[in-house]
Amino acid sequence: MTALTLSTAAAPGLRADAIVIGVAKGAEGPVVAPGAEAVDKAYDGRLAGVLETLGASGAEGEVTKLPAPSGFKAPVVLAVGLGAEPEADAGYDAEALRRAAGAAARALAGAKKAAFALPLADAADAGVVGEGVLLGAYSFDAYKESKDAKGAKAKNGKGPLAEAALLGGKPRDKAFKAAIERAAAVAEELNRARDLVNTPPNDLNPEAFAAVAQAAAKEHGIKVQVLDEKALTKGGYGGILGVGVGSASGPRLVKLSYTSSKATKSLAFVGKGITYDSGGISLKPAGHNETMKCDMAGAAAVFAAVVAAARLGLEVNVTGWLALAENMPSGSATRPGDVLRMYSGKTVEVLNTDAEGRLVLADALWAASKEEPDAIIDVATLTGAMMLALGSRTYGVMANDDAFRSAVHEAAEEVGEPAWPMPMPEHLRKGLDSPTADIANMGERMGGGLVAGLFLREFVGEGITWAHLDIAGPAFNEGGPFGYTPKGGTGTAVRTLVRVAELAAAGELG
Repeated sequence: MTALTLSTAAAPGLRADAIVIGVAKGAEGPVVAPGAEAVDKAYDGRLAGVLETLGASGAEGEVTKLPAPSGFKAPVVLAVGLGAEPEADAGYDAEALRRAAGAAARALAGAKKAAFALPLADAADAGVVGEGVLLGAYSFDAYKESKDAKGAKAKNGKGPLAEAALLGGKPRDKAFKAAIERAAAVAEELNRARDLVNTPPNDLNPEAFAAVAQAAAKEHGIKVQVLDEKALTKGGYGGILGVGVGSASGPRLVKLSYTSSKATKSLAFVGKGITYDSGGISLKPAGHNETMKCDMAGAAAVFAAVVAAARLGLEVNVTGWLALAENMPSGSATRPGDVLRMYSGKTVEVLNTDAEGRLVLADALWAASKEEPDAIIDVATLTGAMMLALGSRTYGVMANDDAFRSAVHEAAEEVGEPAWPMPMPEHLRKGLDSPTADIANMGERMGGGLVAGLFLREFVGEGITWAHLDIAGPAFNEGGPFGYTPKGGTGTAVRTLVRVAELAAAGELG
């Protein structure tokens, strides 16, 4: 991954492949952002005009390259748009800085070193820019090998930016160092989640995912427990087994436990981990299968968040539950009309085997509830209905407690993950009634994302605060890259979960 450093060096004398500066969209044209004063001076104060001549406006994500001034050791200046110029005395928005840094890092793929002269008002800005660089420089190249003219293996395409120096940073300042270290830990784990989401399902089945979790747990001092088919059967995990029974790759339930001796709060994160979702007997139509390797993005986010909490040494106990299964059609697969007895003891009539995520989550939610944490958050690429409601870049937040829903939503917005609070209308619960079992796994079609949340609520222990994040839209980017978001797996919800854990550790979660 890209190496991050803090530098007090002046831009003209720094050896690098490029100097990155920020440009804002002003009322009368582009405006050079703070941090680039030395660069602007070398252009005799006319850099904004030069950029405007080249077509730059300062719009968010816009990238403009131009030759560096005479005397600079870097050959190129890369100007990246920050969006609207802030009001007087107001700093640049954190997400604008994060996205600009990410866009610049993507544009510098293949470069050995770049100096980022973006606005750094304080240590927090350094952390935000560093995070944007590391997330924007991400690339998934594991399957892009080809042979060169001599028959040797060669990477297909440019590698990520190798090193980023943040100018204006203070290498000896504890706050700056802590901000960079946090950015590195969170970004590295988020990128690990992206890797998992992008890995094809023939290489990432439930057993393989569990092995990845076990290796990471060993490396970072996290306690891990893996329940295989035999243990799941003995324990009565009917939901996870019912989804995974049609596949040659058996299901798993992975429990990751990070504990702090100074913790006074405990959190449980539960992730949907369908390593491939064919829809089961209720087979998905053509055109809906190609991206279903991403249906384990919730489990990937939970896994990454627990490891990040451990790396940051947060003073809160965090348990991650990865509900892993492959949903396939076969002679042994669960059929529409079957009834499953869940880990909680409740029975569920399966009306649609493509509504499988809620079945594996139900078992994991009950397992998490039995440990009586202070709060539970589940994360899942759960419903197409949520995508219809909120689009492809925003996820929905539901909860059994309004204050907690607000706290999670605010945490998401703070770290730059667009989210929106969603209701849980009680009148929709009746649609889940079954004449055969305690509850059905399908209800009314309209408001399907809310119905799914109501189903999950049935498997949360009494008196436990709970939130549900439906990340079906933003978990996998099928369009082109933007800001620090790549095409493919995005790592959505990792930063929200880490921020919630930080707030809990500080006693500020409410």
